[in-house]
Amino acid sequence: MIELQGISKSFKVAKRSAGLRQAAKALFVREHTIVHALHDISFSIGEGEIVGYIGPNGAGKSTSIKVMSGILMPDRGTCSVMGFTPWKDRTAYVRHIGVVFGQRSQLWWDVPVIDSFELLRDIYHIPAAEYKKNLSLLTETLGLQEIMHMPVRQLSLGQRMRCEIAASLLHGPKILFLDEPTIGLDAVSKIAVRQFIKTINKEKGVTVILTTHDMQDIEALADRILMIGKGTLLYDGTVSALRGKFGTHRLVTIDFREHATPVDIRGASLISWSPERAVFSVDTERAAIAGVISALSEHVELLDVAIESTPVEQLIVELYKEHQV
Repeated sequence: MIELQGISKSFKVAKRSAGLRQAAKALFVREHTIVHALHDISFSIGEGEIVGYIGPNGAGKSTSIKVMSGILMPDRGTCSVMGFTPWKDRTAYVRHIGVVFGQRSQLWWDVPVIDSFELLRDIYHIPAAEYKKNLSLLTETLGLQEIMHMPVRQLSLGQRMRCEIAASLLHGPKILFLDEPTIGLDAVSKIAVRQFIKTINKEKGVTVILTTHDMQDIEALADRILMIGKGTLLYDGTVSALRGKFGTHRLVTIDFREHATPVDIRGASLISWSPERAVFSVDTERAAIAGVISALSEHVELLDVAIESTPVEQLIVELYKEHQV
């Protein structure tokens, strides 16, 4: 479905020092630096997959999405999506994809939602019967009935994001690119969006590429993770394989009587510390949990102890550390 081979992309960015003198100098002499957003990225994605595309800020996630959606042309490498080269065959290609950027809108701000949908119908030349069927399904599944005739500017963030996703799916695309689709949403809206993504993937076979910093999105939706850092692909595998990689790690949460100074325990990494609670990550291959708890009891008066598997967020942090991202 999607095949990237050796994709690289750099940007020329203007720079100057602060101050009036430097501003005046910049009028005549421009200084630039080269930012390497992507470096030799290669991966393939099969039909019907939900892939979580993750990495720190500035890692190259959005640049990758823009290359795959045809917005940017890479400096080197090849990209084939459903047989199309996105930036060369853009007119024919965009009919088959949907794109949602969490901080960019494709809806017209001052007109009702339904007017934006009808304009998109004309842009994509969607047949009347197909448009009516898709609109009915999206309206019902995403709960848009009560807001279809409201101007976009009057919608809450959660309502607007549901409308953005609907707008991207009106023409029945085979691939959906989601860049931070749940950013800023409340818990109810996040659950609704996640459930909808799972529904269209299962019932319509839509391939989904999801970039997000919310690891709960990844855990709830993604079968596979691609992790990028400093423009380089660092990890390609399943969430379960990631758990296996760091499967010996456990989280130990302790409650104790007030103790302001953090305690250093051999074999345990301190994740957080407050005057009455601390969380440690323990690698059970290096240290016994009982020994860690015993060592802690020598420094603080324990009130409660909880032991659990490491959440996916912490697994990702461990992966970042391994690659020094």
